[in-house]
Amino acid sequence: MYWLIKQALFQLNPERSHHLALAAINICYQLGLTSLLKKIPPTPCTVMGLNFPNRVGLAAGMDKNGDYIDALVALGFGFIEIGTVTPRPQTGNPRPRLFRLVNQAAIINRMGFNGKGIDYVLTRLAKMRYRGILGINIGKNRDTPNERAVDDYLAGMRAFWRYASYLTINVSSPNTSGLRDLQHIEQLTALLTALKAEQTRLQQVENKYVPLVVKIAPDLSTTELDDIANVLLTQKIDGVIATNTTIKRDGVMDSPYANEAGGLSGKPLDALNTRVIQQLHAHLQKKIPIIASGGVMDTTSAREKINAGAQLVQLYTGLIYNGPSLISDISSC
Repeated sequence: MYWLIKQALFQLNPERSHHLALAAINICYQLGLTSLLKKIPPTPCTVMGLNFPNRVGLAAGMDKNGDYIDALVALGFGFIEIGTVTPRPQTGNPRPRLFRLVNQAAIINRMGFNGKGIDYVLTRLAKMRYRGILGINIGKNRDTPNERAVDDYLAGMRAFWRYASYLTINVSSPNTSGLRDLQHIEQLTALLTALKAEQTRLQQVENKYVPLVVKIAPDLSTTELDDIANVLLTQKIDGVIATNTTIKRDGVMDSPYANEAGGLSGKPLDALNTRVIQQLHAHLQKKIPIIASGGVMDTTSAREKINAGAQLVQLYTGLIYNGPSLISDISSC
């Protein structure tokens, strides 16, 4: 059935088909049709002190504003990550900003943190029925200078503490000018020092501990990656997501969209992502759990990332190309 739906959606503009697909999933959920999907046997695991029913999650970007949490969970995910959410609403980058590279099983996006902001997302979270593992990915507004970026991340932490199972600090999207500069050691250290102090304060006030996870880019040099791993260890960060999209174009240069600006996701990111996970794992020595996000397209790529050191995996582009059955396939890896 999914292959028929996919053929129809792939005839449409990618951004329009994205919204139609989410609406269709929500209708199926409301009608109880998601109960007809293949049941996923529990394969529980504990990561960051959280109990996951299975290790397969939805990556940030699919549901930016938390509009479809209950419907998406019904597909069988062990956890959901929404966002990226910025303090204030913003429209993102001009269209077209999403490109489908079908022959390469890839996507290029330059969305630019388009979203409705903290206040809107809070209204959606107040209405959700889901009580499982929910990650909330937070970022800065594009017009917030990097020297004040910490204020935007602190705003996200404070707003979502009540609802989040974990919070992801997104400093690695290539689609917000200057954002990746926050991965530089001095800036990253200063940012994470402030966020860890706020984590301690909020834990005391709210009597709830919420793990902090940092999402990094796949385009870091070996030295940069080792330096970031040292910062994560020093700051006692709770988890790391490897990785965001890549600005490289390896494996897609024969696509007419190869020269479009933005982050590349999907199959071409597979090997690069695995190498990042391997290097992180060698450095972190299981002291900080790794969540694989990027290039998870099938059971083989998922297993490679788990063998490389990842404890959880997230889907986005793989879900688009291969459908919800991928969740159950990978959960048994």
